[in-house]
Amino acid sequence: MKELKVGVVGLGWVAGAHIETYKALQGVQVVAVCDVRPLDPAELQQRFGIPLRIHTDLGAMLADPDIDIINICTPNQFHRDQAIQAAQAGKHLFVEKPMALNYEDAKAMREAIHKARVKACVGFECRFAKQFILMKSLLDAGLLGELHYGEIDYYHGIGPWYAQIAWNVKKDCGGSALLSAGCHAMDALLLAMGAPVEEVCSYSSKSRSPYFAGYEYDPCSVTILKFAGGRIGKVAASIDCLQPYYVHVHLVGSQGSLLDNKIYSEKISGLLKEKWSTLETAMVDSGEVTDHPYRPQFQAFVDSIRNHTTMPLTDFETAFETHRVIYAADRSAAEGRPVRLAEFA
Repeated sequence: MKELKVGVVGLGWVAGAHIETYKALQGVQVVAVCDVRPLDPAELQQRFGIPLRIHTDLGAMLADPDIDIINICTPNQFHRDQAIQAAQAGKHLFVEKPMALNYEDAKAMREAIHKARVKACVGFECRFAKQFILMKSLLDAGLLGELHYGEIDYYHGIGPWYAQIAWNVKKDCGGSALLSAGCHAMDALLLAMGAPVEEVCSYSSKSRSPYFAGYEYDPCSVTILKFAGGRIGKVAASIDCLQPYYVHVHLVGSQGSLLDNKIYSEKISGLLKEKWSTLETAMVDSGEVTDHPYRPQFQAFVDSIRNHTTMPLTDFETAFETHRVIYAADRSAAEGRPVRLAEFA
C-alpha cells in the first residue's frame, strides 16, 4: 500500500510534536516543511532525524504531487486561506485548533473541503485522551443514567512563559478564551452531552495581573448552554489563571455522577453514596503538546484516508459543530445577550 506523504506548514512548537507523532506511525512519512522563516536543512535533519524538503511558499509545496496530506500548524489567522488552498490542490488536511477565527471562514473551509472531496481533521486530540475515553465509556454503559447537567472547564495560564504569547494575545489571532484553548473543554462537553445545542449565554472578563495585560480580548469566559431535550451545561475557559493546568469535569445524571476521575453510580452495587470511588486513568493535566494524545488521533486520520471511511471522534463535521457553538458563545459575550444556534444555520 502506498505510503502517505505529509507536508507540515508552520514549524513552531506544536509542529514538532506533530512530526514526531507521524514518525511513530506506519505507512506515513513527513517529507517537507513550509515556513516563512529561513530554515537550515542540516539542523532539521539533526532535530528530527529525517530529511525534509524546505519551502517558503505554500504554493510550491502544494504543487508537489508526492505530498498527500497538508498539516497546518500556523497561527490561527492563517488557517482559512491555507486550508482552502490545500483542499483546492486535492490534499487531505489536518488543521490545528481552532479551525478558523469566525463562522464565515469556517464555512468557507467546509465548502472547499466538501467540493474537493478530501479528508479533513481538526486538532481536538483530547477526545483521544484516556480520561475522556473513560468518560465516554461510562456514559455509553449507562452508569450515570440520563444526563441532565454537565460542566467541563479549562484552566491554563498562557502568559509570557509561553513563546506563543506574542501572537496569542492578539484579537485577530488568538480570538477568544474559547478559540485559543478552551475549545477543548467545549468539545469534550458536546461529546458528553450527546445532544444538539439550542442556545448559549456567555460572559467574559480579564485578570488584572500584569502577566496578561497584553491580551486584546477577555481571556476568561463562562458559557451556559441549553441542549435539545432540556439538558443544560457550562463551560468555563480561563487562559489568564495562575494555577496548575486543570480540566474540570462534572457530569450529573439520573443514576450517578462523574467528578473528574471519581464516580458514584447506583448501577454499581456496593458503592457508598457518601464517598467518591476513584477510577485510575491518565488525566488531561498538561498543556505541554508532547503530553497530548496525538498518536491515536493521527492514526485514526491516516486510517480514514486509507480505508475511505469517516474518521471517529474528530472528523471535520464534528469539529465544525463545536466551533459553531463557540462562535455563538463569543457573539453572546460580545453583544450581551443569549444567542440561539439557529443564528449560525
